[in-house]
Amino acid sequence: MATLFPHSQRRPPLLRQAIKIRRRRVRDLQDPLPPRAQEVETPSHHFSSEERALLYEEALYTVLYRLGQPEPNHVGESSELLRYLQEAFHMEPEEHLQMLQQVQELEKPVFCLKATVKQAKGILGKDVSGFSDPYCLLAIIEQGAAVPGGSPGPRRRQKAVVRHTIPEEQTHRTQVITQTLNPVWDETFILEFGDINNASFHLDMWDLDTVESVRQKLGELTDLHGLRRIFKEARKDKGQDDFLGNVVLRLQDLHCREDQWYPLEPCTETYPDRGQCHLQFQFIHKRRATVASRSQPSYTVHLHLLQQLVSHEVTQHQAGSTSWDGSLSAHAATILFLHATQKDLSDFHRSLAQWLAYSRLYQSLEFPSSCLLYPITSIEYQWIQGRLKAEQLEELATSFNSLLAYGLSLIRRFRSVFPLSVSDSPARLQSLLRVLVQMCKMKAFGELCPDSTPLPQLVTEALRTGTVEWFHLKQQHHQPMVQGLLEAAKALLSLVQDITGDLHQCQRTWNKIFHNVLKIDLFSVAFQELQWLVAKRVQDHTAAMGDAVTPEIGESLFQLYVSLKDLCRLGPVPSERDGVLALDGFHRWFQPAIPSWLQKTYSVALARVQRAVQMDKLVPLGELTKHSTSAVDLSTCFAQISHTARQLDWPDPEEAFMITVKFVEDTCRLALVYCSLIKARARELSAGQKDQGQAANMLCVVVNNMEQLRLVKIRTGVRTLAEQLEVGIAKHIQKLVGIKESVLPEDAILPLMKFLEVELCYMNTNLVQENFSSLLTLLWTHTLMVLAEVAASQRSCPLASRRLKIALQNLEICFYAEGCGLPPEALHTATFQALQRDLELQAASSRELIQKYFCSRIQQQAETASEELGAVTVKASYRASEQKLRVELLSASSLLPLDSNGSSDPFVQLTLEPRHVFPELAPRETQKHKKDLHPLFDETFEFLVPAEPCRKDGACLLLTVLDHDTLGADDLEGEAFLPLHSVPGLTGTEEPGEVPQTRLPLTYPAPNGDPVLQLLESRKGDREAQGFVRLRRQRAKQASQHPPPGR
Repeated sequence: MATLFPHSQRRPPLLRQAIKIRRRRVRDLQDPLPPRAQEVETPSHHFSSEERALLYEEALYTVLYRLGQPEPNHVGESSELLRYLQEAFHMEPEEHLQMLQQVQELEKPVFCLKATVKQAKGILGKDVSGFSDPYCLLAIIEQGAAVPGGSPGPRRRQKAVVRHTIPEEQTHRTQVITQTLNPVWDETFILEFGDINNASFHLDMWDLDTVESVRQKLGELTDLHGLRRIFKEARKDKGQDDFLGNVVLRLQDLHCREDQWYPLEPCTETYPDRGQCHLQFQFIHKRRATVASRSQPSYTVHLHLLQQLVSHEVTQHQAGSTSWDGSLSAHAATILFLHATQKDLSDFHRSLAQWLAYSRLYQSLEFPSSCLLYPITSIEYQWIQGRLKAEQLEELATSFNSLLAYGLSLIRRFRSVFPLSVSDSPARLQSLLRVLVQMCKMKAFGELCPDSTPLPQLVTEALRTGTVEWFHLKQQHHQPMVQGLLEAAKALLSLVQDITGDLHQCQRTWNKIFHNVLKIDLFSVAFQELQWLVAKRVQDHTAAMGDAVTPEIGESLFQLYVSLKDLCRLGPVPSERDGVLALDGFHRWFQPAIPSWLQKTYSVALARVQRAVQMDKLVPLGELTKHSTSAVDLSTCFAQISHTARQLDWPDPEEAFMITVKFVEDTCRLALVYCSLIKARARELSAGQKDQGQAANMLCVVVNNMEQLRLVKIRTGVRTLAEQLEVGIAKHIQKLVGIKESVLPEDAILPLMKFLEVELCYMNTNLVQENFSSLLTLLWTHTLMVLAEVAASQRSCPLASRRLKIALQNLEICFYAEGCGLPPEALHTATFQALQRDLELQAASSRELIQKYFCSRIQQQAETASEELGAVTVKASYRASEQKLRVELLSASSLLPLDSNGSSDPFVQLTLEPRHVFPELAPRETQKHKKDLHPLFDETFEFLVPAEPCRKDGACLLLTVLDHDTLGADDLEGEAFLPLHSVPGLTGTEEPGEVPQTRLPLTYPAPNGDPVLQLLESRKGDREAQGFVRLRRQRAKQASQHPPPGR
């Protein structure tokens, strides 16, 4: 310090105070650290005024003594960088000028060039063996040494600049790499210099020569060039090294960092191309005079400078109402680059400083968490624990724990921190989770935090805790101002509705994010916690109600009951649960309120009917509608009662039946009341009428209203009965596909059939035939819909599809009831026929589906009228005595020109399909015909095959016409299918006589995909199915590349 500040008055008071503080902190660091608390506190990104002054001095010093040409995207003017620093550190102009003057008075640093000789390639071979033993000499030459090449302009070629000009103690030398033309050194040297404008870098490359005898050299001789080298060696002094080339660079032309290949310059024109040398340069400082550089580690100073500048960048964006995207301005990037370079910080320490700064700032400022991914990746890539000191390791471990604790706190409060009202909230949460995942995967994290709980477990616990905290906040928010049972019921209803909405958001948005990143089922976690809390609150509330329920409280309880049903529907089905839910059987808590609900439903409907009759003028609604307005209102009342019954949907079957009976009774009572009221209304209106015709019209309207009442009442009653049965049918169909595989399909459908037999027999006994038929129609429509939904979900499972197929067959018989049920035209609807086709395919085995595929292709070929792809002509016969299928492939005609020359090189593959029917028979091929669209093959093939497999469905001879390509894959001309069951000799017992020719049009696979192939593709575990689909897809792809001209 005495050297830097010879007079105490030259040191500003602020700096003296900062130095004292720094020394005191150094002493404090030597004391033992207190034990670390369990909860990591959020670090502050603010510095004290003294720390900021030291940091400002460091930044000014960096800018004032910058070296090298500016990088392409950096700021070149130092004055702009100084203005930026003044703004970033919030310095007043006077204070800035004072600090700048003080920094200018500090001692300059020692300027150094850090040069790394990486490697060379293509150098000259100077030895007899054709190789060299290269090494390099390096030095910096000041202009005063009078060495050509150090001044601007073209330099004169000069040999041995370093060796002959500079003393040996001032030069640097690399290792000797023996016998190579592509040496690799990777050696680094520090070369000091004074004035960058008058200094140049020199590198000479030499070939080391050792004294060898002529016999040794002749032993290394490989060619005539080596012999010439021997004669040349004889003319020079023994042991004299050979010059290979040099590199001369002016320091003022170099950037702060350079990494390039430089050509080796010759001293003569004899060998102008002497190869290249890979060099790296970096301008660095030694003995910086700033207080921060002398008292703190370099990376710590860089960390604080980075923290200050990033904090300023974020604050500037926030002031402009924009969000910082993680990109530093050109001014900040330039200053940080200069500082890291001058301090000779490694890339690893720069990444470490960036991580420490960003992870701290993220906990106090708002910017994207994705900014943390780059330093995480960089540290992970370069991680070696031994490169860091103990205090650095502790600082890194603290940053890990601090960010993890902060991240978990954000996750715990994700509903408020990442609201869906802000469009980018899901993306920000996903980015945070990915940062935490990458951090916890780091080798550094595993070594420095070995006892850390796995991240999924920590996040799950944070979500549980956060869900409970959110629930209590919502409960406080809905706390009624006035205490009372009615107000408490309304508050509880609002709470349940908010919880249901939150669970919907978890299911639609948040669950996907947590599952994709951490494989955590957020919805299940939230549902489990919330349902326990809701159950406790609702149970306490219903218990406080007692058995006496007023109409107002009963209404609020009904809404609460319906909301709880919606909440329970979100939860897992009983077969997928791990245990019992607290909300299971919640309907029992509302049993005292059922009479109140039923009475309220009837009272509301009765009041509406009374008002409707009172307002009715007994005038027809229109020419086609003969009843009056009160009949319409009565229908609406019945519909409302039916809607209430569906909302109630009481889970207990016996109690549900009694409730249904009560609804039916109330409907009947309502109908009787309406009849009395409408008759009284007719008498009232007729009493004042003198026109008897008008009175008669009113009576007609009354009669029409009665008939409308009868129809509506019947429809409502039948619909109510159907809804009761539909639930049971759907449950039995769902259970059908979950029964063990060992159970036969016929046995698996027994519970469903028994249920229908009991229920339908009861309904048939107690309903007239017309109403029973209406009920059957409703049930049949609903049953087909449920079967179709289940069949779609079991598309890839043949066993479940076989059960559903058998169930459909038995249900058809059951609903037909030997002519006593629905007629065939009512049963065989379009939905039934489509479902029957789908189940027929889904229930088939993979081999049966393959056979169906070939049947459909044969049918497609039979329906093809044109020959736009061409045709093939064959003669086929079967000799039963020899069990031989004889195929004569005569010709092909009108093929598509698939080659660029306007022609094709066709040949035909002959395959007996399906392959599982003919596993032993290999495919055959014809000869290839060059440039021929109408080839005459005239080739005969014989297949040794029994007659029985040839008669199976789908058995065919597949003729695949291909265009041969020498370089790429063969192109598809088309396919033809010869059904084997029609081949002469297979249709009867006699040997075939004269065999007729068969002309087969070529076809392409269906462009939109075949339903059979789609079904086979869904069976992922079936290798045979997947192999068949792969081949067929390949043919379809080939067909799509060469569509016929007409398409």
